[in-house]
Amino acid sequence: MEFLGFLPILILVALAAVQLGIAAYAAQQAGTAARAAARTASLDEPRTSPQAAGKAAMSGWLADGASIGSGGCGGGEAQATATVEIPSVIPGFDFGSAEKSATMPCDEGDGGVAPAALGGER
Repeated sequence: MEFLGFLPILILVALAAVQLGIAAYAAQQAGTAARAAARTASLDEPRTSPQAAGKAAMSGWLADGASIGSGGCGGGEAQATATVEIPSVIPGFDFGSAEKSATMPCDEGDGGVAPAALGGER
């Protein structure tokens, strides 16, 4: 009988732990999307848009509610920001969104690999 009284508290603690894990995963996915978008924006001639690259780098169930903004190569660096909505497992609660930014150096037009790195002569 005492267990039945304590069960709602155990369920609430379990839901809070799951929600914390989902929030951490959303933040990690936002960072991954921002890095992929910045990397794509830093290329000389990107084959895909930075927004599409950022969403492709994320899990599909989080990519639907994500927004990715990126700039070009201003000042030798490309920057991108990803905002991911944090899904809620607790009905009626909104946990906001996770936002991460990334900056990558712009491609110099030489393919990004030095000849010495390929085993060539200097």
